[in-house]
Amino acid sequence: MLKPILLSTPHMGDRELEFIQEAFTTNWIAPVGPHVDAFEQEFCQAVGAEHAAAVSSGTAALHLALRLIGVSPGDDVFCSTLTFVATANPIVYLGANPVFIDSDRTSWNMDPDLLEAALQQRDRQGKLPKAVVLVHLYGQSADLDPILQLCRHYDIPLVEDAAESLGATYKGRSPGTFGQVGIYSFNGNKIITTSGGGMLVSDDPALVSQARFLATQARDPAPHYQHSQIGYNYRLSNVLSGIGRGQLQVLNDRVAARRRNFEFYHQALGDLPGITFMPEADYGQSTRWLTCLTIQPDRFGCDREQVRLMLAEQQIESRPVWKPLHLQPIFANCESRGGEVAEALFKQGLCLPSGSNLQEADLHRVVQAIIRLYDRTGVNQLRV
Repeated sequence: MLKPILLSTPHMGDRELEFIQEAFTTNWIAPVGPHVDAFEQEFCQAVGAEHAAAVSSGTAALHLALRLIGVSPGDDVFCSTLTFVATANPIVYLGANPVFIDSDRTSWNMDPDLLEAALQQRDRQGKLPKAVVLVHLYGQSADLDPILQLCRHYDIPLVEDAAESLGATYKGRSPGTFGQVGIYSFNGNKIITTSGGGMLVSDDPALVSQARFLATQARDPAPHYQHSQIGYNYRLSNVLSGIGRGQLQVLNDRVAARRRNFEFYHQALGDLPGITFMPEADYGQSTRWLTCLTIQPDRFGCDREQVRLMLAEQQIESRPVWKPLHLQPIFANCESRGGEVAEALFKQGLCLPSGSNLQEADLHRVVQAIIRLYDRTGVNQLRV
């Protein structure tokens, strides 16, 4: 029976268990403790942020970020459309309205020109958004300089969703540290994981302090349980923070491994007609969290879905790129700007197995399966 090759699995090292054992030995199990404090400090050092709050998920971090910058019922929030639904859900949690902005072809991230046009129109109407939520997609930073310039010009807070891009760079800095608030995810499929978890970062110490307060049920400083604000049970536990500390120590190794995966795929498949890999923008370095490509069926001989199903038959997991949020049923009534680029990427885009713990034999198996399918289409007789 074939061994399954999964899309992106957790990759544990040696130190995680030591930190977990320390938490058990000292009985620091609850969502407080020295590993939480240390993880926040070490994470700040890793990404170049001033302050951080460790929370239960990237979604929780984004929810807190939007609340802390004042997003309220009825507000509009501009948001990348080519992303996972968790980017937009917290906007709706707060009773606000997501407005979706299409991607550019250079980075697959939010198109700065389209954002500018949307902001100009809204300014003329006197209806500027409350915030811009910018996603750094599939391990690659968006083009931050023009987007930051626009947000500053219109005095709109920028929230960076760097859930997929820990370890990437934009002009030598970490995406997620440019806006008013940045968020990261440590879900099980991410570059590093705490099984579930996230981080909120900001250069504003008061904002991060308030994030920690809200994340621990907004308990007032009183000897009894007193609450003057609605809070959340969002704090990351000491045990999971220990896992995060161990994972953080091998972040650079994990990035290097995923980039090697990409180079393997690119070298083996890059000359196949109809195959185009997600580009790497020249302003930074992508982590290649997932290796993504597009398939033109008229040149390759079959479409993205046929390739995905063929791989699934051979116990190889692959996935379409994100379905744009403006096409999702739950956001059918939301405003969107553009959409053609994201729709085309969704129609043709496929994510290949990309875990940092993949073996070379696994990569060969994926590549050979795709080439065999290409050979059967009769479009060309290319061999590896």
